[in-house]
Amino acid sequence: MHADFHNDLARAQLRIEKHSETYSSRIVLVLRGAVYAVAVLFLAVVAMMSACARKTSARVAAPARVGSTESGIASWYGAPYHGRATSSGEIYDQEQLTAAHRSLPFNTWVEVTNLENQKRVDVRITDRGPFVDGRIIDLSLAAARDLDMVRSGIARVHLKVIDPPKDAVLPAGDYAVQAGAFSTCERAESVAKKFDDSRVVEGSSVCRVLVGHHLSLDEAKRLAQKVRKTAGEAMVVPDR
Repeated sequence: MHADFHNDLARAQLRIEKHSETYSSRIVLVLRGAVYAVAVLFLAVVAMMSACARKTSARVAAPARVGSTESGIASWYGAPYHGRATSSGEIYDQEQLTAAHRSLPFNTWVEVTNLENQKRVDVRITDRGPFVDGRIIDLSLAAARDLDMVRSGIARVHLKVIDPPKDAVLPAGDYAVQAGAFSTCERAESVAKKFDDSRVVEGSSVCRVLVGHHLSLDEAKRLAQKVRKTAGEAMVVPDR
């Protein structure tokens, strides 16, 4: 009986050791899994940080090919966009011969022909649009007027990229800084008082505050940085 007791005790001890080994193995597996997960997470974070740190160069739109054409439907836009900043940063003036196009680079000149009456107008691309299916260009009010399509609102047109007119390039020293565009001239005057060499230019629906006269492009950019600190906004614009 004493021998049986020792045998039973030995078998029980063996079961405990096997159970301990199994339990330890499970612990090792769990620990290995945790270490693997941490390693994967660490590598993912490093990859993300590397991607964030990687510099990406800005893509500059290639100039449009002179002579390229396109046909489709044109529309026009005026108020309430008049006096607001366009996608190019210029202030939209509905009395200037400009237009919005979805892809042509800014400052591309386009000859627009109304296929219904053969009237033509040359416009400069300053904005993005139109965002209506089936339309290829959004003209300013002045351009739509020259094409005799104001009343109809839309017209079928033919576009042709052309060389800029000889008088279209601003000469050096013909820039100013716009410190804001306001619905009332009283508000514009209060802003203009904050700057030397400033003036208020009254339009048909907005009053613009311009700072500086006949500046070079570099001078206007430097002045814009100073104006922005006071006015909260500043934009280099043609001195008109």
